[in-house]
Amino acid sequence: MTVHTEIPKRRLRGKPRGRSLTPGAMDALRQLLGDERDQPQRRQRDLLIEHLHVIQDALGHLPLAHLRALATYMNLPMAEVYETATFYAHFDVIHDDQAAPPALTLRVCDSLSCQLAGAEALRNALAAGTDPAEVRVLRAPCMGRCDTAPVVEVGHYHLGHASVENVQAAIAADHTHPEPVDWPRLDAYRLTGGYTLLNACRAVEVSVESLMEILESAKLRGLGGAGFPTFKKWFFVRAEAGPRYCAINADEGEPGTFKDRHYLERAPHQFLEGALISAWAIEADALYIYLRDEYPALLDVLHQAIKELENAGLVAPGYILLRRGAGAYICGEESAMIESLEGKPGKPRHRPPFVAQRGLFDRPTLVNNVETVYWIPAIYAQGADWFASHGRHGRSGLRSFSVSGRVNTPGVHLAPAGITLNELIEEYAGGMQAGHTLAGYLPGGASGGILPASKADIPLDFDTLHEHGCFIGSAAVVVLSDHDNLRDVATNLLGFFADESCGQCTPCRVGTEKMLTLLERDAWDAETLERLSQVMMDASICGLGQAAPNPVLGLLRDFRSQLAAQNVIIKG
Repeated sequence: MTVHTEIPKRRLRGKPRGRSLTPGAMDALRQLLGDERDQPQRRQRDLLIEHLHVIQDALGHLPLAHLRALATYMNLPMAEVYETATFYAHFDVIHDDQAAPPALTLRVCDSLSCQLAGAEALRNALAAGTDPAEVRVLRAPCMGRCDTAPVVEVGHYHLGHASVENVQAAIAADHTHPEPVDWPRLDAYRLTGGYTLLNACRAVEVSVESLMEILESAKLRGLGGAGFPTFKKWFFVRAEAGPRYCAINADEGEPGTFKDRHYLERAPHQFLEGALISAWAIEADALYIYLRDEYPALLDVLHQAIKELENAGLVAPGYILLRRGAGAYICGEESAMIESLEGKPGKPRHRPPFVAQRGLFDRPTLVNNVETVYWIPAIYAQGADWFASHGRHGRSGLRSFSVSGRVNTPGVHLAPAGITLNELIEEYAGGMQAGHTLAGYLPGGASGGILPASKADIPLDFDTLHEHGCFIGSAAVVVLSDHDNLRDVATNLLGFFADESCGQCTPCRVGTEKMLTLLERDAWDAETLERLSQVMMDASICGLGQAAPNPVLGLLRDFRSQLAAQNVIIKG
C-alpha cells in the first residue's frame, strides 16, 4: 500500500523583518521634513544629518520610532540611520523603553581653559541645585569660547564667565536661545570694496595663475592646523578632472581654539568672498560650509549672509550649501568632515587617496579653513608684501592666536608670526593674572603638546616647535601658572581625546583610554607611557591618535621636577 504524505506549504513572512513603524510616525516625520513622495530630493543620502537635526530641534531628542520612520523615508537601512544618530554627541537617541530627557539641558564645558576657571565645581553646584526631572546637567567638550571661561550652554544660549547665580537667572528668564550677533551686512561690506576681487576673477580680469602667485608670495598657509601652502592646494585640486567641490571646515573643535568664530562673527562676507574665490579657482560645482553645532548663532548669520548674496545675484541659489556638525571633534579632520558632509559618521578615511583626489562624493575636493580663505581678499587688496612683511624672529606673516588661561586679556590676538609666548603675553594678552607665575603653555591646543616657562622665548610659528615635540596647529595658546595641577592638566587632555576618539582604530580607541588610566595612578611609569605613545603615533589612522600623547610626552620631558613637587611619582 502506498502512503501519500502531503507536504505542508511553507509559511511566508507576512511583513519585512524588523520592527514595524509606529502608527502615525511617518505622517509626523513628513510634517517636519516634507513629503518625500513629492520631493524625492529629500531622500538624498547626504541630508541624513540635516534631517536628524530637524527632528532633534523640534522634539528635543530622537525617538526610535522617528528613526525607523526616517530609515523608510530615506530608503536606508535602519542600522545606518541608528549608527549615524548615535555617533554624534548632540543627538539624543531615546529607545522605546526610555523616558525623554528633561526639557532643559545645561552643558558645562570641561575643556582645559574652563577647568582652570573652576568648571568642575560649577558643574557639581549646578547639579546639586537643580531638579533632575526638569534640568539635566552634562559635561561637554570645548565650546569655542575659552576667553570667557567657564562656559555653560543653557539650552542653546552660551553663557560666559558662568556662575550658579547667572545660570539660574538665565533659566528663570527663559534665556535659552542663541544670542543674536550684530554683523556687517552685504551693503556695508561692498562699500569697503567687498566682492571686488570675486567680480574681477569672474570677469577674467584676474587669472587663477596670477592669484596663486600672489598667495605664494604672501606665504599664506592653511591656518586650521596643518599649515599646507594654500596655492599648492589649489594646484593639486585643479590638476584632477572635474567635477570638483570646495568645502570649508568651520568645525574648530580643538580645545583652546576660537579664532574662526571671531572672524565669522565680525566679517562673514569677507569669509564668504574668500570661500567663493577658492571655489572659483578650482571650478567647483558647489561650495559646502561645515559649521560646528556649538555655534548656533552663526548658523543664522551665515544663512542670512548667503541669502543676501543670492538676492544680489552674486551667487546662484543653492550653490553654497551650509551644513551643521553635531558635536564631534574628529570632524575637524578633513576626511572625517567629508564623511559627515555625506551624512555618515565622521570617521577618518585611509589615505591615499587624498581628498584633493577623491573627496566629497568621491570627487576632487578643496578643503580650507575659515581663517585661510578670510585672508584672500585682504591679501589681494593690500598686496602680498603687506601680509608677508609682518613677522618676528625670521618668520613671515600674521597669526591669529586664541589665547586663554592665566592671562589678564584672553581673546583672539592678531600678532606677527614668530612672536614668542613672553612677547604675546606682555604685548597682547595683558600679562599674567595677579599672583600667578608662568609655569607652562600649550602652543597649539590639546594636541599641540606642552612647553615649560623656560621655553617661552621660542618663536611661535609653523615648523619652529617640532624639535621640542610640539606644533602650533591652529595657534590655540593655553597659559598655565604655578597654581595649576599638572596631573589634572594631563588627565583633562587625555580624557578629552578618549571621549572624542571615533573608535575606528585600536591604537587610538584603546590607547587613549589606557593612557588615561595610567595617568590617574599615583605613580607614572614613564617607560610604559612612552612605549604606548609610540604605538599610538605610529599606528593610529589620523591625527587624533597620533597627537594625543603629545602633552604627556611634554610633561615627561620638561616637567619632572614640577610633577614631583605635586606628588606625582615618575618611575623610569
